[in-house]
Amino acid sequence: MAKPAASAKGKKSNEEVFAGFQTLRSEQRQLANKISELEMDLNEHKIVIETLRGVDKSRKCFRMVGGVLVERTVAEVLPELENNCEQLPKALNALEDQLTKKGREINEYIEVHDIRLQRVDRDLTEAEPEQPSKSNVLVASG
Repeated sequence: MAKPAASAKGKKSNEEVFAGFQTLRSEQRQLANKISELEMDLNEHKIVIETLRGVDKSRKCFRMVGGVLVERTVAEVLPELENNCEQLPKALNALEDQLTKKGREINEYIEVHDIRLQRVDRDLTEAEPEQPSKSNVLVASG
């Protein structure tokens, strides 16, 4: 009967704490994946720009726009690519700031809910001696 009284006071159950933590970690992973994707796009843009600069401006080229392949000339595509290449670092910086904030948010969540992270791949000989305490334990694999 102690549990219903504790949850009535506004405390979250271990499952709710774990779910909240997993949600935050998932959001952090999504941000990291998006940053990685944009970095690849930036490198790809640089390579294409470098290649197109050595080509005749009236030459036909193709560009993927929203999943549709569009035929244009190098003179039309090159300025658009250069503009995108200038904008991508700004987007990357914004995402990196969001990732940093998300990391802080996760750390605060860990402190507020007294979560101790344990690695599954750790040897049992390295494990610290068990001490009874009132903290949540989160086991993360990998």
